[in-house]
Amino acid sequence: MTLPEPRPIREVERIDRACLDAEIRPAGQPVVMRGLGKDWPAVQAGRTSPEAAIAYLKRFTRPEPVAAIVGPPEVQGHFFYTPDLKALNFERGQSPIDPLLDRLLRDQAAPRPFAIAMQSILVPEMLPGFAGENTMPLVDADVPPRLWIGNRIRVATHYDLKENVGVVMAGRRRFTLFPPEQIANLYPGPFELTPAGTPVSLVDPANPDLDRFPRFADAWAYAQTAVLEPGDGIYIPYHWWHAVDSLDPVSAFVNYWWNPAPAYLGAPYDALMHGFMSLRGLPEDQRAVWRALFDHYVFGANGDAGAHLPPDVKGVLGPVTPEKVARMRLTLLQELGRK
Repeated sequence: MTLPEPRPIREVERIDRACLDAEIRPAGQPVVMRGLGKDWPAVQAGRTSPEAAIAYLKRFTRPEPVAAIVGPPEVQGHFFYTPDLKALNFERGQSPIDPLLDRLLRDQAAPRPFAIAMQSILVPEMLPGFAGENTMPLVDADVPPRLWIGNRIRVATHYDLKENVGVVMAGRRRFTLFPPEQIANLYPGPFELTPAGTPVSLVDPANPDLDRFPRFADAWAYAQTAVLEPGDGIYIPYHWWHAVDSLDPVSAFVNYWWNPAPAYLGAPYDALMHGFMSLRGLPEDQRAVWRALFDHYVFGANGDAGAHLPPDVKGVLGPVTPEKVARMRLTLLQELGRK
């Protein structure tokens, strides 16, 4: 079965912060922002040549090591699992940035290079001064830029627990996105072993095995894709699944992650793990009861669960405040300590 081409990601131009907050983010859909970073000196270097891009980055790099991943030529740039899903097909390590940048330039013409990537480098710490020359007006000033550098690598379909704006600095990148509700059709891998933190889809979008993963055809009907050139930007909404293919031998991308939820809230992932521990093994009739309780109390399926209570006795059903969260966290810790 041959899958059709996915529809293109919507494109917008001349976006500003007001447009992002009032129109783009509330729509809950990804957008491509052509030319968002066209005035960046980093992008101008990236458009000139890989050598110019690397030379520009080296103006800012520090000698301290950063995390790096390397895969053998056999993986063809696809950072993923071994066939039995019990190990990853690449190695993690640390290196100063400059030697790996030099390696990317040396390997440009190699027919079977090692797959190399430095991911999520905190720019203010490791490339001080870069952010001052390449500014991002779409996010708050305290959102730090992160740099992703590598060669022709393929990042498996995954999701981030944050909202995301990014700009391609050098090389071309293909983004393929799926909405969060397609989770069942994307066949997520293990929680305990992941390439980068959150589970990834086991389906290779470039060569999907529909005999093994037949529902992926349903997910593909909702896929959106775009190829970004240097200077182009993208907005990826919270928890949207995305696969990223770097299409050139030297590739650099700068992104900004943020979460508008109050920082004092507990981590939803902790609740999910607690659900695995406390709810998933219950008999089906009991799981149905708890599903109804979560819908009512947590997700507001029936409106405000505490609307019938006087404000001074609503307790946890009232507005969420830092003080209430602190008390609930203490209660949970005490309960877990008794188990």
